[in-house]
Amino acid sequence: MKLSIIIPAKNEEENIDTIYNTVKTVFENIRYEVIFIDDGSDDKTFKVLESVYKRDKDHVKVVCFSRNFGKDAAIYAGLESAVGEYTAIIDADMEQNPSYLLKMLTFLDNNPDYDQVAMKIKERKAGSAIKRFGGKMFYKVMNVLSDTKFSNDVSDFRMFRSNVREALLSLPEKNRFSKGIFSWIGFNTKLMEYEVGTRTKGVTKFNFKASVKYALNGIVGFSVKPLRVATVLGVITSISGFIYLLYIIIKTITVGPDAPGFATIVCLILFLGGIQLLSIGILGEYLGKTFVETKNRPVYVARKKLGLDEDIL
Repeated sequence: MKLSIIIPAKNEEENIDTIYNTVKTVFENIRYEVIFIDDGSDDKTFKVLESVYKRDKDHVKVVCFSRNFGKDAAIYAGLESAVGEYTAIIDADMEQNPSYLLKMLTFLDNNPDYDQVAMKIKERKAGSAIKRFGGKMFYKVMNVLSDTKFSNDVSDFRMFRSNVREALLSLPEKNRFSKGIFSWIGFNTKLMEYEVGTRTKGVTKFNFKASVKYALNGIVGFSVKPLRVATVLGVITSISGFIYLLYIIIKTITVGPDAPGFATIVCLILFLGGIQLLSIGILGEYLGKTFVETKNRPVYVARKKLGLDEDIL
């Protein structure tokens, strides 16, 4: 098998046939497989995937999750099922054109020293100005906080050799952050730019809330610096409190007690309380991730598979 193409999909019933037909046209002369991951869709996505599978059992495989586990879990499920010499990841919404896959494949064939090709957004046009600004700030914050370096606007849209796939599968964490994992494992990577297509059917599932959650997951998963920030804030607050205590003692001895200090006390209590809650919140995020990891639950649960282990229901 030359190529395995992983396509995560959530509520993409209107786009499945389009991306399947496009992939089929692009790779008509190449041995390939398409692994669709239905990430807990609540529309007719699985029905459409089932229809596509019945029409082309030689090329199509389907994994249907028991609920929504997230795109990173869907990517992991696809990696487990892939058998190709090369593995590619592409979204189902057609914003990432499958024609770029052929370009990536040609590059890897002609450049054995490279292990993977990662696609970088040429220009962000979709979404609000706030969302585009947030995307840029995310990469800047991650590069400040994390020892793992992140390239701006590099997506999960990529293709890589089997050695990269094996490295990805060897990482045991359950809280997976694919952008960070791809950067962490290293390998020789070629960056290519691509134009983001226009979604013509359906709506994006990656809203503001999901973006914030995704960013927090990345920060907690690939940096311990927030914990150090909490420590630094505690030290600064303690020193400031001690200095202020000396000031109060000296003032009381030299001038006398200052009874009207109610506002000052309230401000200090609110400030210190805020620092404490912030620190506890940061600790809670890391503790929560550790708690989930120690449970050793699977990354995903499959309700049904087509073309793989069809006895799973």
